[in-house]
Amino acid sequence: MIILIAPEKDTPNEIEILHQLFKEGLQFYHFRKPDKNYDEHVAYLNQIDKQYHNRIVVHFYHELINDFNLKGIHFQEQKRIDSLEKGIGYFNGLKMNGKTMSSSFHEPEELAACNLTFDYHLLSPVFSSISKKGYEGRGFNVNHINKIIVGMGGINSETIEETIKLGFKGIGVLGGVWNVENPVESFKSIKHFYEMFTDS
Repeated sequence: MIILIAPEKDTPNEIEILHQLFKEGLQFYHFRKPDKNYDEHVAYLNQIDKQYHNRIVVHFYHELINDFNLKGIHFQEQKRIDSLEKGIGYFNGLKMNGKTMSSSFHEPEELAACNLTFDYHLLSPVFSSISKKGYEGRGFNVNHINKIIVGMGGINSETIEETIKLGFKGIGVLGGVWNVENPVESFKSIKHFYEMFTDS
């Protein structure tokens, strides 16, 4: 699986580029815009062709899945700790049937020990981040953890093979697509190499 994380700040032609990425086969788009309020989230989603809504996972305002046919919801690390690990009832009122649920982790041990059931887990930083300066990669090896783990941090065409060897079942990309001159061509290259090294 290839997950594309939204750029934190809006970029020029972002929606147009996103539509091209969906046409090129993007299946998991993590809609992470911490500075946008609820109405701005709605406005953003309304700009995206409805046929692609079922490929979008929201990080904030999980109740959006009640009004849009989205793929699922994602829990940032602190949100998981606050909302899920300290009590039940979070999902009351959320139409979760058939939706994915995922979460972010920064320590393999915490991921392995987590008793909550997620469809997949994001672990970072595997390599030094492209989008966050000073975010040094840690080269996690997760072959011993029997969960679906997606590697994030410094993922681009050159690091995919090593990511797969480290035991990751997927890759998460942000700077490798949004911080380059041609995001669509970069995504196509990443997809090509990912499929080459995973036979999928």
